[in-house]
Amino acid sequence: MTDPTQDHVGLTDTFASRRYFRKFEVITVHLLRVAATMEAEGAISKQEVRIVSRYLSGLLYTFRALSMKYLLVGRDTGRFFGSLAMDKRDSGFPVAAELLTMANDAQQAQVHLANMPSEDELKTDMVRTIISDREIPTKLQFALSQRLYYEELLKGQLFWARNDPECHWIGNEGERRKFMIHWAVYDSQINLPVIYLMQLEDSGKMALPKDQRRWPEVQAHLMAQALGGLKLVTIAKGFDQDFDDLHPKHLRRIHVGPMYSTAFTEQSGPLRQVLEDAKSPQGQDWALAWTTEELQSEEVIEERAGWFSSVEREIFALDPFGGQGAETGATRTQRSIILPQRPFQVLAERNPPGFADVRKFVVSNAGQVLRY
Repeated sequence: MTDPTQDHVGLTDTFASRRYFRKFEVITVHLLRVAATMEAEGAISKQEVRIVSRYLSGLLYTFRALSMKYLLVGRDTGRFFGSLAMDKRDSGFPVAAELLTMANDAQQAQVHLANMPSEDELKTDMVRTIISDREIPTKLQFALSQRLYYEELLKGQLFWARNDPECHWIGNEGERRKFMIHWAVYDSQINLPVIYLMQLEDSGKMALPKDQRRWPEVQAHLMAQALGGLKLVTIAKGFDQDFDDLHPKHLRRIHVGPMYSTAFTEQSGPLRQVLEDAKSPQGQDWALAWTTEELQSEEVIEERAGWFSSVEREIFALDPFGGQGAETGATRTQRSIILPQRPFQVLAERNPPGFADVRKFVVSNAGQVLRY
């Protein structure tokens, strides 16, 4: 068995680290535009795109905070503070431990900031060091970068290693309330962000978000099941069995990534060859995979519960094509790839096997998104 840490690499070069974060900032902004394009096509509802966009914005803020933390990496700052650890083999994203450390830092951000000089004081000292001492004020620059890091953490709205479930009322189905629950995790097995959205009907007496017994149980249950290795049908059936008065009708899971880049990752497969052949200019040598799995309830059956009562159980539709439904555990699986124009042209020319049913979103610096 190979050690997964061998696939993790520290970005110890200042310019490589900054390029990496700049690349992700660009990619995340493109992702927000792709989500809007999906809504315009009817592939995802307006409410769902709002939720997904919030998580994508959280990713943007997370990368921004990490870029401040590691702004002076590779420079002599007078103290060792490490470098960003990224998964070069499988995901192209930072390893999950980075987000766990960030969550811990956020708990103590207020204390750190209280003991630091203000931004203005640090900048004044920098000018004095440059003019009077004729030195590059690296230690002061480092202190300022750490201050900006903690300030980013205090702003909140970041994508954390665990983003607990939230519940929104979306209407009524007869006498039942309909809710949308969403949650997200940074999967430590694959070092990728994973977003979940579930539509359900509530036949309980009290509305789910106000129910002090059921809602904490639902949150704990869903977070315990938020594992990329579990099939959607396993998650939905487990939920359906555990909560007799909650009826899951639709479950969606979105895997954001992997990110492929000739400059930073070492994945194998046709995409790597496409990026190498494209010889794209800096900042455009990337591709990002985006996979959506959906599970739909197709009918309801009555099941006995004790002597005198019965409960509803959902029967979920599994993908009928190619006999893969049981294998994938989903009604539908849609693979997409987001990439700039030049890599797309090479991909279209090469036309490697396995990419015919992959949706291609081609993005430009001007903000255009074209789907092929």
